[in-house]
Amino acid sequence: MVESLQTERRQPAPQWAAFLSLGFRPLYIAGCSWAAISVALWIYAPQWLTGMLAGMLWHAHEMLWGFVATIAVGFLFTASANWTGINPLHGRALGGLTLLWIVARAGFLIPGSTAFGIAALCELLFFGLAAAAVGRVIYRKSSQRNYGIPLLVLGLGVADGLFLWFTQAGDYALLMKSFYAGLLCMAIIALLIARRVIPFFAMRAVQGLTIPMLTGSGQWQLAASIFAVAFLLPGWNLAAAAALTVAGILALWQLFSWKPWAVRQVPLLWILYAGYAGLGMGLLIAAVYSAGWISRAAWPVHTIGVAGFAVLIIGMVTRTALGHLGRPLRTDRSMVILYVLVITAAILRLAALLPTPYTSGLLHGSAAIWILAFVLYLWRFVPILIRPRADQSLPVMKPGNVPVRPH
Repeated sequence: MVESLQTERRQPAPQWAAFLSLGFRPLYIAGCSWAAISVALWIYAPQWLTGMLAGMLWHAHEMLWGFVATIAVGFLFTASANWTGINPLHGRALGGLTLLWIVARAGFLIPGSTAFGIAALCELLFFGLAAAAVGRVIYRKSSQRNYGIPLLVLGLGVADGLFLWFTQAGDYALLMKSFYAGLLCMAIIALLIARRVIPFFAMRAVQGLTIPMLTGSGQWQLAASIFAVAFLLPGWNLAAAAALTVAGILALWQLFSWKPWAVRQVPLLWILYAGYAGLGMGLLIAAVYSAGWISRAAWPVHTIGVAGFAVLIIGMVTRTALGHLGRPLRTDRSMVILYVLVITAAILRLAALLPTPYTSGLLHGSAAIWILAFVLYLWRFVPILIRPRADQSLPVMKPGNVPVRPH
C-alpha cells in the first residue's frame, strides 16, 4: 500500500501534450463520461431532454453514436497507429475533433432547429474527419487487410446523418431503419476488431495457449454482416435474418474455438470473451426479430448494445489504456468490480424487457449500476489518461509519427 502511494506521488503532472498524443485518451474519457451522463439524464431527468432529438430517439442516438461509436473511433485511432506506425490524429487536430463531439452533445440537448443543425453538422464532421484520418494512414501504408475500416467508420457517419435527417422530417420508420443500419455497421466493426485482438491477447497472456485466428470464418462472417445491412435497407427481412443467423452462429463458434475455459482466471480476457458472446447472441436475436418472430426491437438493440458492445468496451478501454500507457497488463480490484458492474447492468437491462411487475425496478437498478460502473472507470483511469506514459517521459514525435506500442 505504501509502495502504491509512493508510486502515485511520483507520477508526472498532467500534460496537454500527453492528453492529446493519441486518440484513445480524450475519446475514452469523453465516451465513458457520456455513457454515465446520458443514462442519468434518460432515466432520472427526462424532462431536461427538450431538444428536437428528444425522448427515446435521443437515448437511442446518444447511446449508439455518442457513446459506442465514439469509443470505437478512439480505439481505431490508436489501433491504426499501431498497424501503420503513423499517428492519424494528435495535438490540436485531435483536440478540435473532440471539441466537435462536445458541441454535438450539447447541441442535441438545446431546444430549437438552429441548435439541432449545428449539432448535426458537428456530428457528421466528427465521423467524416475520423474516417479520413484513419483512411489516410491505412491507405498511405497500403495496409490492405484494413482497407475496409475507414469505409465502416464513414458508414457509421452516413447512418447517423440519415437518422438525423429522418428525425427532422418526422419519418419514424426510416429513422429506425437508419438506426438499425448504424447498429449493424457498428457490430461489423466490433466483430472485425474483436476477432483479431481476442486470440492475440489470449495467447500472449496465457502461457502455452494456442488458439486459431479464424481468418477464413471471419471473412464469411464479415460478408454475412455486410449482406445483412444491405438486405435490411430495402426491407428484405428474411434474407437479412438468414445473414444475421450466419454471422451470429460464426461468432459463437469462434468463441468456443478460443477455449474460453482457459482464460477464466484472467479478467482482462474473460470480459472480452463475455462481450463477444453477448454480441453473437445479439446477432441471433436480431435474426429472430428480422424474421418477425419477436415484435420488440428493444431485444436485439439492447442485447447487441449492452450485453455486446458495452461489455466489450469496458474490457477494451481498460486493457488498451493499460497497454498504451506503459502499465502492467493486470487487473486490480477496482477493474474487476467494473467488469462485474457492467455485466450486472446488462443482465438487469435485459430482464427489464420481460413482461413482469418488476420492470421499473430492474430498469432503474440497471441504470444506477451502469452509472456507477462508468464513474468508477473515470475515477480509476482519468488520472493516467491525462499524464505521460508511466514507463518513460512523453516521447518527442515527428509530425504524424507515433512509436508503435503493443495493445
